[in-house]
Amino acid sequence: MTRMPLPDIKNSIDRVIHAIEGRYTNGMSPASLTLAYMDWLIHTSHSPGKMNEMRENMVRKLSAFTLWAGRASLDAEAPPFIKPLPGDRRFRDEAWKRFPYNVMSQGFLLQEQWWHYATTGIPGVASHHENMVSFAARQWLDLFSPTNYPMTNPLVVEKTLNTGGQNLVQGLQNMLEDIQHNLLSETDDIDPEFMPGKNLAVTPGKVVFRNRLIELIQYSPTTDKVAAEPVLITPAWIMKYYILDLSEHNSMVKYLVDKGHTVFMISWHNPTARDRDMGMGDYLRRGVMDALNVINSVVPEQKVHLVGYCLGGTLSTIAASAMARDNDDRLKSLSLFTAQTDFTEAGELMLFIDESQLSYMEDLMWDRGYLDTQQMAGAFTLLRSHDLIWSRIVSEYLLGEPPHMNDLMAWNADSTRMPYKMHSEYLQRLFLKNDLASGRFRVGDRVISLRDIRVPVFCVATQTDHVAPWRSVYKIHDLMNTEVTFVLTSGGHNAGIVSEPGHPRRSYQLGVQTAEDKHIPADDWLVRHESQDGSWWVPWCEWLDKHSGSKVAPPAMGSKEYPPLAVAPGTYVFEK
Repeated sequence: MTRMPLPDIKNSIDRVIHAIEGRYTNGMSPASLTLAYMDWLIHTSHSPGKMNEMRENMVRKLSAFTLWAGRASLDAEAPPFIKPLPGDRRFRDEAWKRFPYNVMSQGFLLQEQWWHYATTGIPGVASHHENMVSFAARQWLDLFSPTNYPMTNPLVVEKTLNTGGQNLVQGLQNMLEDIQHNLLSETDDIDPEFMPGKNLAVTPGKVVFRNRLIELIQYSPTTDKVAAEPVLITPAWIMKYYILDLSEHNSMVKYLVDKGHTVFMISWHNPTARDRDMGMGDYLRRGVMDALNVINSVVPEQKVHLVGYCLGGTLSTIAASAMARDNDDRLKSLSLFTAQTDFTEAGELMLFIDESQLSYMEDLMWDRGYLDTQQMAGAFTLLRSHDLIWSRIVSEYLLGEPPHMNDLMAWNADSTRMPYKMHSEYLQRLFLKNDLASGRFRVGDRVISLRDIRVPVFCVATQTDHVAPWRSVYKIHDLMNTEVTFVLTSGGHNAGIVSEPGHPRRSYQLGVQTAEDKHIPADDWLVRHESQDGSWWVPWCEWLDKHSGSKVAPPAMGSKEYPPLAVAPGTYVFEK
């Protein structure tokens, strides 16, 4: 009689313990944080020269600040002692120039500056640990910002006096409603003012294919003639697809359709525990490749413009590389939006990624079968705590303003999960080991190389991206042996992409590098290319037209093999 193998009891116990802990630490590994702190503490205590320099710096700065504070108490026009960083908008209001608020704000900025000095440049501290400690210090200091307290924020004081304290009463009501919502709601509710199929994701179309992982939407034409080659958009699976089909005025899909393109969009299934074993290979095969097969049936004998956004851009690059390796020439071009291919400088998101953190996260996903939206949202929120946490607290709880919502914010709240196996592979193979850029990434039983891609590439990065920093995205120039049109646009990871023509204060820089051109360092590229006002959508659409054939009659909606199944936006977009 054959005995069944016993489960690894010890390993299972460890995983259960880590999974339970992770629910209370929001997925952060205590070991990773402790290692970073101890690395900084030990090396700091063994650097008496640095410690003495820190003390001298503190005494010198405090002495100068005291003299400045004396002048600032009498002169509201006194130049600031410390200028805030370019992205710090907390003290921009004129009210912060008045005494004593000018001294409060400048004193706080002085503390931030000193702690940055104290947590960086310590000899011997690992770079990753230094970044973690410095980041943690910023997060802790943010708690004590004078903007966050009613008695030290001049805007709150002024409104309290003008309204007789009604702003604080309304703020308390807003806070209680949030607490009640968080305690009673098991899912993220969508604001009824912003609903997919109602006033979001409303570009007409049909779902022409559905499998366990995707629905493929084909959008209805609005022009008599269309470009012969269709466009396939692969969005990130971390959020719903309709960021590229928001409201009517800022829908990229509608813009492309109105410009005479046949557009297909992948809408990802929101995975559950039963999808735990779906990996990167499934997302490639059942996502991009199945979509291409359907498009080849709907629009036969035509190549496809493949477009990828964020994680979808990385997946599209992998697909294009694998197709090039296998002599599959169905692609006409490749467009990438805020998509990284080299992860050595992946920005502040790397604060949450190391061996200890990934092991802890894998145990948390192993318990549930997926990465919950709260773990993903927590990391992104911390990276933009000024905008996503403290500004909201001040606005809604202290100033008593009603919650503000727009289409982009509604989309951001409509988050999705990621399967255990896929997300583990993605973090391990790309973020931690950087296999794609290093030529070690396997599709099937063979490695792929980005240098095999020969179709022209249009690559977009955004200036203030916390998720995919533009210098990281720029590394695509070193990895591909084809023509790359690189665009650096104003805005962040999402707002910079949703940048329709007519959007105020939008600009971009554009440059083209051929396979024969010599390398240009990122900072040199920034200087060489002039900024142009307007939306990058315009030159991108012109680029698509340049790489498309003649205009033809629009294709039918679906085909005999793949008839329409439902109207857009389909069913997967509503999955919770």
